[in-house]
Amino acid sequence: MTSIARAARPTDTSAQSPPAWLAWSCWGIAAAFYLTGFYQRVSPAVMTGELMRAFGLGAKELGNLSAFYFYAYVAMQIPTGILVDTWGARRLLIAGSICAAVGTVLFGVTDNYIAACAGRAIVGGATAVGWLVLLKLATHWFPARRFAMLSGLGLLFGNLGALGAQVPLRLAIEHFGWRAVVLASAAAILAVCALAWALVFNDPADRHYASFAPLALQRRDKLTIASVLAGFRQVFRYRNTWLIFFAQGGIVGPILAFTGLWGAPFLKVRYALPPAEAAAVCSVMIVCWAVASPISGALSDRIGRRKPIYWLGSAITTAGWLTMFYVPGLPLAAFVTVAAITSLASGAVVLGFAYAKESVPVQFLGTISGAINIGNMIGPTLLQPGIGRILDQKWSGQMVAGVRIYGVENFQAAFLLIAAWSIASCLLIGLTRETHCRPSA
Repeated sequence: MTSIARAARPTDTSAQSPPAWLAWSCWGIAAAFYLTGFYQRVSPAVMTGELMRAFGLGAKELGNLSAFYFYAYVAMQIPTGILVDTWGARRLLIAGSICAAVGTVLFGVTDNYIAACAGRAIVGGATAVGWLVLLKLATHWFPARRFAMLSGLGLLFGNLGALGAQVPLRLAIEHFGWRAVVLASAAAILAVCALAWALVFNDPADRHYASFAPLALQRRDKLTIASVLAGFRQVFRYRNTWLIFFAQGGIVGPILAFTGLWGAPFLKVRYALPPAEAAAVCSVMIVCWAVASPISGALSDRIGRRKPIYWLGSAITTAGWLTMFYVPGLPLAAFVTVAAITSLASGAVVLGFAYAKESVPVQFLGTISGAINIGNMIGPTLLQPGIGRILDQKWSGQMVAGVRIYGVENFQAAFLLIAAWSIASCLLIGLTRETHCRPSA
């Protein structure tokens, strides 16, 4: 019997496997929280005008307001990687839900720009636990052979949240106002918290079932923070960690910077689209990204390789962004088609987690997941405010209804940041070492 087959079976053969409904409930509630986090991540995209008017912002300040989510998200990845291995997924999920709701309320009620940034930061730091909790529960409640598929399915859930933050959110804002909608989202997060308290467990053993987690993970009850920090340093001794770390930012960063903030204003200027229609274009991109993520994971598992699909996805996204931004006279229908293809290819980013996980020893699962998630979020963290800064530098001084207006050429100059990082990702992925879908360290 192969090592993969052994890893796919519960490690305690004297106990029964957990029932499917319980496994999917634990994982699904964590996925619902991740969905709310993704919703929060991109929601400023459809309320740029409202936020600029409410707080008197330019592009640079708006980029920073949105990016405060990512600043805190990135800062929390190392602590989250430690806590998911020491506190456990259940406690971390409940605490993250409560804090995310508090931050959302603060953002929704304040008239002060600094307080709004603080609210965004609280939300970002709190929702930083979502992805690692999702992966942790997948490792304990499901066979190892499903990890890449579940990673893709988790990203699908996240993108459903992002989809809800496009046309549906825009319509809700137009009907109820942005503050009321933000407060309603806080209530939804608290509902997820209640479900987590009632139904989520760290491991099947907590309910007297056999765990699917490797023994090396099951025996980590007495880990110290110092030992986990040492592990974080160790994962960066592996070549693939560095390469995947920076490559992820060049795939995630562009699509979140575009659909999460700057896509709607760009489409308004280039194609004279109203906010709801611009949000619909971004929705198409998010749907394609969501659909492609689990497919990429399943296809990679089927062919037994990570690198070809990962690299091809990066190459197609690079060509797509260059076409969308710099091909003159591109009709709207052609733009949407290229945007859809670009987003489909971006789904390959989910492979970075499985690829990195297989590139380091199994006891560093939480640590490597946190490290790669930092790489993901460095992309939008740098690109959203970076694009805003360049837009303000190129601004002609034109304003309409209290909102700054930027020309197509301003966006093209700012989007050079996206183009450069996308190209770099292709080069970095090309230097990675294939794992053949099994542990290689």
